[in-house]
Amino acid sequence: MNFSAPVAALAGKIALALGERPVDLLLKNARLVNVLSGDIHEADIAVSDGIVVGFGDYEAKKVIDCQGRYVCPGLIDGHIHIESTLLTPWEFARAAAPRGTCAVVWDPHEIANVLGREGIEHMLDLTKDCPLSFYIMVSSCVPATNMETSGAEVTAEDVEQLVLQNLDRVLGLAELMNYPGVLAKDPSVLAKIVACSCAVVDGHAPLVSGKALNAYILAGPSSDHECTDVNEAMEKLRKGMHLFMREGSDEKNLKDLIKVCNKFNSQNISMVCDDRDPVDLTTNGHMDHNVRMAVSLGMDPVRAIQMASINTARHFGMRGRGAVAPGYRADMVILDDLEGFTVWKSILNGQDVAGISFGPSGAVHAENTVKLNVLGGKLRASDFEIVKVKDKVRCIGAVTGQIITQSLVVTPRFENGLAMGDPAKDLAKLAVVERHGKNGNIALGFIHGLGLGRGALAGTIAHDSHNLIVTGVSDADMALAGNTLAEAGGGYCIVADGRVLALVDLPLAGLMSLKPMEEVVVGCRELIEAFRSVAINPDEYTHPFMAMSFSSLAVIPELKLTDKGLVDVGTFSMVDLWVG
Repeated sequence: MNFSAPVAALAGKIALALGERPVDLLLKNARLVNVLSGDIHEADIAVSDGIVVGFGDYEAKKVIDCQGRYVCPGLIDGHIHIESTLLTPWEFARAAAPRGTCAVVWDPHEIANVLGREGIEHMLDLTKDCPLSFYIMVSSCVPATNMETSGAEVTAEDVEQLVLQNLDRVLGLAELMNYPGVLAKDPSVLAKIVACSCAVVDGHAPLVSGKALNAYILAGPSSDHECTDVNEAMEKLRKGMHLFMREGSDEKNLKDLIKVCNKFNSQNISMVCDDRDPVDLTTNGHMDHNVRMAVSLGMDPVRAIQMASINTARHFGMRGRGAVAPGYRADMVILDDLEGFTVWKSILNGQDVAGISFGPSGAVHAENTVKLNVLGGKLRASDFEIVKVKDKVRCIGAVTGQIITQSLVVTPRFENGLAMGDPAKDLAKLAVVERHGKNGNIALGFIHGLGLGRGALAGTIAHDSHNLIVTGVSDADMALAGNTLAEAGGGYCIVADGRVLALVDLPLAGLMSLKPMEEVVVGCRELIEAFRSVAINPDEYTHPFMAMSFSSLAVIPELKLTDKGLVDVGTFSMVDLWVG
């Protein structure tokens, strides 16, 4: 190997740090939130070629006088599904970067379930030059279970190739949701762990404890973002898992889990979002919101910032990320207010975000992925009829602020021998329609707690396989809602009395919009207002679309509906709709 070029480059960096040449940027009069030393100290911070070269009085081509403002490292989200924002990754970056986010660890599980390895590779290609860093964890459960129909499959061979061919950006295996498969020693599941070649394996083990948790951790998963109470979190910390305290738009666990943090264990804890809807993202923020919330709950700001930066970087082995110090990438947030985390300027790779243009690195492919394999290619009202068999049915109970659901037994309204939704009981029909053009399955059930008074809602975001999901109190409106999304190539819509009230089209795999974030947010606000017009109680808006989308998530307790029918997650088995 010829060492002359790298030696010269290293010598150049040393010269910059010694002050022998002008640096690109100097942040003067800063109060540095130092996540390495755990204190706040005065510093002038020198940057060149996107790297922090040192602290001190340097000659610089550009100077930013921070005037005593706080400077902290850019924030890192250790677990997020970008698809949940409904935005393309570059539009997500445009929204999150000004709020201090410098990197995310993305599980592209949603697009993988629609397009497989090809979808993951497409996202890698489109984000390779983005100033906000997109690290990828290869989706481990595509399909998530054998109790639903997915659009694609990601094999152990796919995992191996994605990791080996993208060592700089693919960090390992994403949330291993099929914990029953791990515990059952399923060869196909274990092969994916082995295929990672000792890279990081993220966990997903809600309520798993005791010897089952021992075995799960021993298999490889080293983190968990599904804890909902202190006892569960403490057991996982004691057994060596890195705790991801989640606070998303519809998964709100930070307030409960923050009680587990202390000065002895905080380095083993990070904050993550998991899912963030576009209105929440652009109104309340991204990781900046989680930091603010943690501080408002009594956490020291330095510790909160550590949990959103260096802790996450170290867990994933991101060398030179997560701190402001010589040799680290120059991702920094300049704050007017530390406790309120009010951003004055955001710096990515040594550049002011205000001057950065975000966009895809290549051509975007967005063919219609909604393929209804039903008679005539269109849904009919009769497809949603439920003929009475008994008096009582199993029913999914939506839980506000959580992705877990209850397993209820209810008596629906009956009319002409058919079981119907009943707004008086906050009871609606629920349907999952296979939309990948494979078998045309339509499964029917009921859901309580969405607050739907009339009409129907539909979406092509239905975790995990992202089939078409429809809920409503009118069969005709349910059919119209489903057909509307099929024609649009996917999205969310609200229908009432035979009329489409609002539609957000998501043509990229039925998951993401190709429009600017501002237009997506306007569309989502129109969805909210349309929902209020059909809601039982308009003042109790509780993210009905996100709650609906998680009602098919067959790896989270208790009862869910896939295109193959009702799933009792506790027993990991199919169960009948009728009871008694």
